[in-house]
Amino acid sequence: MFRKLLSIYAIGLAFASATAVSYADDAVKALNFGILSTESSQNLRQDWQPILDEMSKKLGVKVNAFFAPDYAGVIEGMRFNKIQFAWLGNKSAMEAVDRSNSEVFAQTVNADGSLGYYSMISVHKDSPYRSLEDVLKNAKNISFGIGDPNSTSGFLVPSYYVFAQHNVNPKTAFKTIRAANHETNIMAVANRQVDAAVHSSDVLERIEARQPETAHQLRQIWKSPLIASDPLVWRKDMPQDMKIRIKNFFVNYGKSGPNAANEKAVLNKLTLGGFKESSNAQLKPVRELELFKEKIKLEADADMKADDKKARLDDITRKLADIAKS
Repeated sequence: MFRKLLSIYAIGLAFASATAVSYADDAVKALNFGILSTESSQNLRQDWQPILDEMSKKLGVKVNAFFAPDYAGVIEGMRFNKIQFAWLGNKSAMEAVDRSNSEVFAQTVNADGSLGYYSMISVHKDSPYRSLEDVLKNAKNISFGIGDPNSTSGFLVPSYYVFAQHNVNPKTAFKTIRAANHETNIMAVANRQVDAAVHSSDVLERIEARQPETAHQLRQIWKSPLIASDPLVWRKDMPQDMKIRIKNFFVNYGKSGPNAANEKAVLNKLTLGGFKESSNAQLKPVRELELFKEKIKLEADADMKADDKKARLDDITRKLADIAKS
């Protein structure tokens, strides 16, 4: 535990001591775009680099890809202005908005034009477990793969819909449980390293395109309600003219101009159809999920004093009401 805390502290120092972009200086030479570790950085760099290269040309400013080993690394990078804008999931975007002086400005659009994706749980195609109920009933015999704690589809959504609503504590229910990114969880199921694992539908689609033999080893036993497609987030203090140019680049990418066909081909590799404008309003369902999950946990806590429990539940009710009004 001490080593883990020391590592986190060291990461924080590294961000704090890093040279941040100065917006007061009109001669900014580069911007850093954060990319979530949903897959290997090699795959993500290959898919995103053409977009960043084209953006560099359009903005007249070098745009660098910034990879971190986990979601928290991107959030902290934005907090210390090491990263100026990023592709995030809804939960990690919420953390960036709350902790890293950030706001949502756009979201991804699927290739079919839809605006969402799913959290899934898969087992090996030859697994004896045929349903979510089978997995939960036999949890003590199952090794389970979950997602990064800041992942919407990898952690928050299954934590609420699978575990909280079934009164299951995943930390104690399974024989073993481990956290990894979506690609790693898919590979672990395909290679029988875990019995079941969480992953997102969009990463599965990309693996189906790249490695169909791997994807075909999986069988899905649970799918969540639709999750709003991934947001793009920037720091609030980015100059307004730069914000306008960045937003225009994304919402027009793959739609018009002499390079539209090539841009559409790049988007296809990301299983995307493009980008559209968005705002912090798309995070409301995630905030509600977090509060509902906390409410269920509190209601099940038999050791908490009644007055303390009532006060905290009343606070959650107020917060939910505030979200509904916003």
